[in-house]
Amino acid sequence: MKTESAEGGTLETWTVDEVAEALDRREIVLIDVRTPPEYMVDHIEGALLMPLPFFAPSALPTQAGKRLVFHCGSGARSGKAAHQALKAGIDPVAHLEGGMGAWKKAGRPHIAIDMATGAPKRVDGSGD
Repeated sequence: MKTESAEGGTLETWTVDEVAEALDRREIVLIDVRTPPEYMVDHIEGALLMPLPFFAPSALPTQAGKRLVFHCGSGARSGKAAHQALKAGIDPVAHLEGGMGAWKKAGRPHIAIDMATGAPKRVDGSGD
């Protein structure tokens, strides 16, 4: 994990492996800041959706026992969301380095649309 001082707080940048392990241990709340259509096509199971254009730090869950980790498609929008959260006094916060693209490239499981049926399905990531 990389850390930096930003907006008067601490911004952490987590790797795919760090996020996956923390999700498995239920230590984080993962917030997807992509658009609803992006989330519908594929997302990390358990991630909550709060699109960046409507991002409201005041509506985020508390960090009582769990770190907030943001993610997007590549890491750019999640970094913006993290900075907004820090400006709102939520500290520390983290975001996923490389976003959903890095998650899928690493072969991590996720939920995707089955193009044949339009239904969501679990993808193990290895054949993606």
